[in-house]
Amino acid sequence: MEAIWLLKSLPTAKYVILFLSGLQKEGEFRQFDVVTDPSDHHYLKKKTDGTEQSYLTNSGSDVCKNIMKEWKLLDKNLPDTIFVRAYEDRIDLLRAVIIGAQGTPYHDGLFFFDIKFPFDYPNSPPMVHYRALGMALNPNLYSYGLVCLSLLNTWFGDENESWCPNKSTILQVLVSLQGLVLNEKPFYNEPGKYKPAPSWQDYNQQVFTLSCKTMLFLLRNPPKHFEIFVAAHFRERAYAILTACKAYRNGSANIGGISSMKKFKLSVLFKDSMKIIYPELFAAFIRNGASLQDLIEEDKMINHRRTKEKKSKSIAKFFGKFSCLYVCVLKNCAE
Repeated sequence: MEAIWLLKSLPTAKYVILFLSGLQKEGEFRQFDVVTDPSDHHYLKKKTDGTEQSYLTNSGSDVCKNIMKEWKLLDKNLPDTIFVRAYEDRIDLLRAVIIGAQGTPYHDGLFFFDIKFPFDYPNSPPMVHYRALGMALNPNLYSYGLVCLSLLNTWFGDENESWCPNKSTILQVLVSLQGLVLNEKPFYNEPGKYKPAPSWQDYNQQVFTLSCKTMLFLLRNPPKHFEIFVAAHFRERAYAILTACKAYRNGSANIGGISSMKKFKLSVLFKDSMKIIYPELFAAFIRNGASLQDLIEEDKMINHRRTKEKKSKSIAKFFGKFSCLYVCVLKNCAE
């Protein structure tokens, strides 16, 4: 294949051939790997002119060499919570998934981004599309996929925050998305006076709800080449996600996992949303093969305790009324 010849002919030949040979442990999902078939990639439909195509197919072009440097940097330096796939037959495309960090309303969620290197890379920043599924769960991430970030030159920022051809990298973009965008209080990402919610707590409730909806969609329709990863991730994190849903719904923890003896204030909309989403998530995780027997037993115990408390209150209420009636009868008799 021409693409394979191209990659082998580049200065980083030994590095690229390692990926193409598929050398990896059985069952291991590499953090960075090269795959084929970018058919569901957002930027695949974007037409490339002759100039761009020549830069990408010319093994001696600076663009190709810079892309190979990016591959190497990603392979060696990705954080544990970011995974990337490059494409053998379209080296200008990448797909990345970021696992939401603990302590944020994005915790345990998966957030996918499609990336394209421009023909003059790195003179121009990469194009990044968030696979939003029609949901806007951050002021920087629009429902139609636009990513607003100074580093991508899609938002105003200081000169040192903007894309710098000699310093900026794809790795920097991904780490910024995880740390600066998907943060613990995304409410404050909105720079204008028209905030997305009355308070950051209210917005975190909205965000977590949308994150849960995203989980459901990804389980039904995982992006290509990440099917195994999505299934394995949610099998492993199902218990933690559902436990968090219950804690948030009961007001015993703030969104992001801050537990407290006092009850946190919740909107009616959030409570109603959790009543619907929790059983949907539970069923989806079971279908995905998650082991939730402990959670089932916990729910049984909670329901049993609530039933007993309800009966006790009913009995107490009955005898309270009976006592009042008895006192009234005694008074009448005495008169």
